Amino acid sequence: MNKPCVALFGGSGFVGTVLANQLVREGYALRIFTRDREHARDLWLLPDTDVIALDVADEERIAQALGGCMAVVNLIGILNERRDNGADFRRAHVATVQHLVKACKQARVPHLMHMSALGAGPSAPSHYLRSKGEAEKILQTESGRQLRSSVLRPSVIFGPHDDFLNRFATLLRLAPVLPLTGAEALLQPVYVGDVVAAMVMLLKRSTGAVHSIHELGGPKVMSLRAIVDYVARLSGHSALILPLAGPPATLLAWLMEWVPGKPLSRDNLRSLSVPSVCAAENALVTLGIRPTPLEEIAPAYLSARTLRGRYDDYREDAVAITRDIEPHTHHN
Repeated sequence: MNKPCVALFGGSGFVGTVLANQLVREGYALRIFTRDREHARDLWLLPDTDVIALDVADEERIAQALGGCMAVVNLIGILNERRDNGADFRRAHVATVQHLVKACKQARVPHLMHMSALGAGPSAPSHYLRSKGEAEKILQTESGRQLRSSVLRPSVIFGPHDDFLNRFATLLRLAPVLPLTGAEALLQPVYVGDVVAAMVMLLKRSTGAVHSIHELGGPKVMSLRAIVDYVARLSGHSALILPLAGPPATLLAWLMEWVPGKPLSRDNLRSLSVPSVCAAENALVTLGIRPTPLEEIAPAYLSARTLRGRYDDYREDAVAITRDIEPHTHHN
C-alpha cells in the first residue's frame, strides 16, 4: 500500500526539519525540494524521503515532480534582504507562492499549506509583512474547487536550534552591554512542536474551507525585553540590557545591516512596531492543542549554555522535538 505523499519546500530549515521528522513518524512519504541537496543533508537518511534539487521557479519540472502528492507545504521565507526595498522579500514570498499555485494546479495537488506570519497584510509597516500579506492574497484569490489553501500565521517560534532565543543567548554571551531595539514589542512565542502538531492535523483533513487562516501563539504575551531578560537568566549571563527607541534604534538597525549575518535590520525594526499576537482565536486551542509555555521548553536548551549544563549543548535535535509533540496535544 502506497503511503500518502507530502511535498515540502523549505524543508531543511528549523520548522521544516521538525515537520519532516514528524510526518515520517506519522506514516507519510516525503519529497523535499531544495536548490542544493547539501542544505538538506540532515534529512537524507529519513525513510520514505526523497530530497530533490529543483528551483521553485521551474514550474514545469516542479509540477512533474509533484505528481501523486496529496499536499504541498511551503516554508520558504527570509527575514532579511540585501537592500531595504522589498524586492528580495517579494521574490522569496510572493513569487514563490505564484509558482507553487501554478505547479499545484498543473499537478492536481489538492492542498497547499503556506507559512505566513502574524501581522501580515497590505498596510503592514514592513516590507517583510507586506510581502507575506501579498502572498496570502494570492492564495485567497487562487483557491477554489481545484486547490484549497491553509495559511498559518505564527508568532515567533522557539525550540532547540531556533534562531530566536539562541541568537539572544549568543549576543548576551558576547556583549557586556546589549542595546535592544524594539524592547517593548509584544510577542506571543509559540513552541515549534505545537506549530508542527497543528500542521500535521490540518494536513490530515481531507476536506475544509477552500481558504483558511490559522493564527498560532503560545499561552503568554510577552515584551521582547521580558523575553531577553528571561534568556539572560537561563543562560547565566549578566550583560546590561539597554533598550533603544526612536532615531538611536533606527541608527543601530542600519549599522547592524552591515554586520555579517545581518543580526538586525531596519525592516526587522518596522516589523516589531506591530504586535506579533493572535488577533483572532488561537488556532492551537481550536485544534485541541495545549499551547506549550516557554518555561517548559527553553530551560532544556538555554541552561545548557551555562557551565553546569554545557555538555548537553548539542544533544537536542529535531527527532527529540517530535517526541514532545504528542504529549502537548489533546483532542476535545
